Amino acid sequence: MSPLDTEVRVGTVESAEPFPETRKPEMVKLTIDLGDDTVQSAAQLGYHHDPDALPGTQVLCALGLGTVNIAGYESEALTLGVPGDDGNPVLVRPDDDVPAGGELY
Repeated sequence: MSPLDTEVRVGTVESAEPFPETRKPEMVKLTIDLGDDTVQSAAQLGYHHDPDALPGTQVLCALGLGTVNIAGYESEALTLGVPGDDGNPVLVRPDDDVPAGGELY
């Protein structure tokens, strides 16, 4: 997928765990099911989201941006968030359950 093929798709978090190896203790390692594929993502979610509560949560992911190595972890997708009242990321997610892999349009 080239940068011109970037897409935003919905996925379901399969697993989430703290990522203390980074300089930012609020980082979380995610495994996300996109229906036809599974991707890894590292995201700054620890400010507003407990990693133990994230499995089963649907999230929006940007794909096609390339892979980034973060402290030895290959992050393949950008999990989308917006700044909360305190400026820290809050997940962008659908209000209702939707099929994993659905593309934002």
